[in-house]
Amino acid sequence: MTLTRDRRTELLAAAPLLATVDAAGLQRIADRTVEVAFTDGHVIARQGEVGTGFFLIASGGARVVRDGTTIATLGPGDFFGELSVLDGRPRVAQVIAAGETTCLALATWDLEAVVNEQPSVGLALARGLAERLRTLTEADRH
Repeated sequence: MTLTRDRRTELLAAAPLLATVDAAGLQRIADRTVEVAFTDGHVIARQGEVGTGFFLIASGGARVVRDGTTIATLGPGDFFGELSVLDGRPRVAQVIAAGETTCLALATWDLEAVVNEQPSVGLALARGLAERLRTLTEADRH
């Protein structure tokens, strides 16, 4: 599968983390992503290791495993790796491809370059993370 720039931009626009990034910012990010294919069972991200990439699933799926227990399943449009990329700390879970999986990958240094070029992207990421945190926090109250 080879994704066009327009398709990469569409996939990124659909990710909740990037929901408030404007069209120019999404195109900048899309231009810096690379398409990576993983086979079934491949460990994409390892718990406890510092990550250097943010991933968005274009096709296929993945399991999120923390301390040997599957805590989530991911599919097209879902993303992972954003925390380690943003804070430089070790990953809190392992992500394993479930079947043939294709992801868009964005390296830490490429994300930082986009934020430096377009500070509004950084603000949009902060808002996306705040929304995700708020959703998790409010879910505990119900």
